[in-house]
Amino acid sequence: MSESTRRDFVAGTAAVTATAAASQMFSAFAAGNDTIKVGLIGCGGRGSGAIGDCLAADKSVKFWAAGDVFLSQAENTVKAYKESSGDRVDCAGRVFGGLDAVDQVLASGVDLVILAAPPGYRPPHLEAAIKAKKHIFCEKPMGVDGPGIKKALGLVEEAKKNNLAIVAGTQRRHEVGYIKTMEKIHGGAIGDIISARCSWNGSEPWFKTRKPGQSDVEYQLMNWYHFVWLSGDHIVEQHVHNLDVINWAMKGHPLKAVGQGGRIGRRDLKDPRNGGVAGVGHIYDLFSIEYEYAGGVPMYSYCSHVPGTTQDVSETIYGSKGTSQISSYKIGKDTIHKRDRAELSPYVQEHIDLIQSIKAGKPLNELQNVAESTLTAVMGRMAVYSGKVVTWDMALNSTVDTMPKDIDLKSALAVPAVAVPGKYKV
Repeated sequence: MSESTRRDFVAGTAAVTATAAASQMFSAFAAGNDTIKVGLIGCGGRGSGAIGDCLAADKSVKFWAAGDVFLSQAENTVKAYKESSGDRVDCAGRVFGGLDAVDQVLASGVDLVILAAPPGYRPPHLEAAIKAKKHIFCEKPMGVDGPGIKKALGLVEEAKKNNLAIVAGTQRRHEVGYIKTMEKIHGGAIGDIISARCSWNGSEPWFKTRKPGQSDVEYQLMNWYHFVWLSGDHIVEQHVHNLDVINWAMKGHPLKAVGQGGRIGRRDLKDPRNGGVAGVGHIYDLFSIEYEYAGGVPMYSYCSHVPGTTQDVSETIYGSKGTSQISSYKIGKDTIHKRDRAELSPYVQEHIDLIQSIKAGKPLNELQNVAESTLTAVMGRMAVYSGKVVTWDMALNSTVDTMPKDIDLKSALAVPAVAVPGKYKV
């Protein structure tokens, strides 16, 4: 062979080998009788719910391993599901605690992992799971800052190359009413999109009281919602759902953002729930943002956690021919879909779609979309924290890495100051 022919032959052989390996991996599930061993990483409320949804999605699923930074939390989750699901739970010798629990779960022989640790850990956990060649269900968001999202976006093609499925916890993309309504919007039912709005306005989020003797790191991990390095603030952790719907409708992400927000001060006194330390975390209570999409289309985004205010979780698109209240499945006055009591929960449906794609050898990969929706939220947070216009490229190329370095569970870790517009550096 000539050298060029030899290179082509070697490359072709490698491609065939990789395809054969992938075929074997998928055919293992093709008959529907083979066990899919699932590992859970992060056993809090959402993780515990996700493993239940996964078990409900397919009878071939077996709960195989569990890991959480707090060992007792992993043990309690396994115990609860063992009592309710019997022999579909087999985690004997595979329940792990500590910051390295993710590595132990990945090495335990699982086929699929559920990534449900606090969002700040999502990018490194995604990277580890893809390197270990595991299929993935990961909760949203995909990170909490520019460097983390850039890492997540860089893993999209790596996952595709290894025929790995990645489905994210943006369950609206698996909800019948949303899907049917979005088909109408994309089919031109309301004409050209001229503006949009979305919101997640609610009351005070959950909070866990600091336990005697807890280190700063232990406390922040337990009460992770209130710390930017772990949650990204509630615009990233929660409002990302609504922002994802708007990006879905717009078939792309916004180009820039500007906005206002802040803390209302009710948590800034010495709080006994926080061991008497002034303040509870350092996230904001409210965000109000104007995004701009291609063609100058504006979108108005609102999210808040303020007790006693109007509750509103919704998405609306305004078009040249009409309006769609997507969250109500409406085009104008017409309801596109009426949910039946027998209709599956979208929380279960997303796991069905994931597992069916694995069995069919056509793995879903939602990482790109949800990473972009996450960066949409991060861009909005940066704009509000700084009081400046922030562009997509500024957010994506930001070097502000919020993850603390060289910490362990017993580390001291000061809470950063609350961001002040005009002083906060993008």
